[in-house]
Formats: sequence, structure tokens, C-alpha cells
Amino acid sequence: MTSISPKEQDQTNKQSFPASDPPSWNMGSEREVQERKQRQAQDDKVGDTDLMSAPEWDLSGKRIAILAADGFEQSELLDPRQALEQAGAETHVVSLASGSIRSWHQKNWGEQVAVNIILQDAKAENFDALLLPGGTMNPDRLRTQPEAVQFVRRFAEQGKPIAAICHGPWLLVEAGLTQGARLTSWPSLRTDIENAGGEWVDEAVVSDHGLITSRKPDDLPAFNAELLKALSAEAAPRLKIGATNIS
Repeated sequence: MTSISPKEQDQTNKQSFPASDPPSWNMGSEREVQERKQRQAQDDKVGDTDLMSAPEWDLSGKRIAILAADGFEQSELLDPRQALEQAGAETHVVSLASGSIRSWHQKNWGEQVAVNIILQDAKAENFDALLLPGGTMNPDRLRTQPEAVQFVRRFAEQGKPIAAICHGPWLLVEAGLTQGARLTSWPSLRTDIENAGGEWVDEAVVSDHGLITSRKPDDLPAFNAELLKALSAEAAPRLKIGATNIS
């Protein structure tokens, strides 16, 4: 059976149906829209998180800084970034130098990500939240850079959410933000966190003192959901009834 394009179908319908029935002319376009919606439903999954089944938070106008360097864990940057952008937020990768940074994926180098802003030009005042992906090499390098530590500290001083996963909490320790806070991380950071006055727990996601933390890539669905929730704290979720969004 030969398939015809939506445009060809509309042209055939326009010649076959009377002018009094113009909606029939658009059957092909309607089919195309429906197919696009079906494809989008398949794409709206980040990690194991089905974003369409979560509360539909509108993060339009929110700007998120992602502080990272070479060796960041690939999924721990790409998955949260996709979740944020699908909710309408802008994300900006901040790093030590211009160009791109390389991810670490499983046991080798992974994708490269373009740097949007170099650290010396980035100001916490221009963002609504900070994301700190893990990977061993990435935060280990950043925590030795005073400007990176100060950048993290400024978000806390301004009362803005900081989300750190896996080895990302190393930067929270270095910035002096773990004292009296309850948080989690990759298990090998437990002693560092406790020595810095934090309470370490073995949970998929923890939100406390403005810090959102998770242990590993398997926790990304919970981590992403908690980050979206924190950024939406000032706004109510949109209730969808039919095609209408009600705030």
C-alpha cells in the first residue's frame, strides 16, 4: 500500500469535498499533528522519569547555572538539563575556560558539551539555581579553584537552590555549606561530609537547607523531580483540563 504525504492528502480532500466542508481539507495536517504528538510523548522521558506524568511546572524565565569541568558524569549533566529545558527553563554551562568540556561515560570519555559562560564572567545574581553534576574528576578539580568555590557559596548566600549529585557535594563541603545540613552523595564522600558537620544519609534524594542531593545516576528521576519542584516553589502547578491550562 502506497503512503501519501499529509500535504498530498489535504490536496486530494480539497478536490473531493465541497467548499461547505472545509475541515475535511485539513485531515492530512491533523494526522501530521497527531503523529508529532505521539513522537513527543515518546521523547518526553528523561532517564526513567516520565515528565508528562509529573506535575507540569512552568519554569519559563528561570535561568539555571550548571557548573562543570572535564570529567563530569555524562548523564548527571545531560538528564537534569533536559528536564529543566523541557519545563521551560534556560540552562547555562559555566566552566573554567571557553570552548567545550568532555564528559565521562561508563569507562571512557563521552559527549562534549559547549561552555556558555566562563566562570570569571558568571554571577550568581543572574541565575535562579545551581546544578553540580558529579563524576570524580570534575568536582575534584573545581573544588581546588577558589572562584568556583565562591560561585557555589554565593548561591547559598542568596538563598537559591543548589542541586548536587554523586561527587558533586564535594563542592558543598569546600564551600562550607554542609554544617548542620542533612544530605547524601556517592558513599565514598560520607566521611568528608560528616567531618564537615553534615548528616549523611543513604537515600535517593534529600532536600534540606536549600541543598538537593542524590547518590548516583540511578537516582536521577528523583533528583530531577525534586529540582523541578524546588524551582517551582513560587508558582502553582498548571492544572490541565482538555486543551486549557489553568494556573
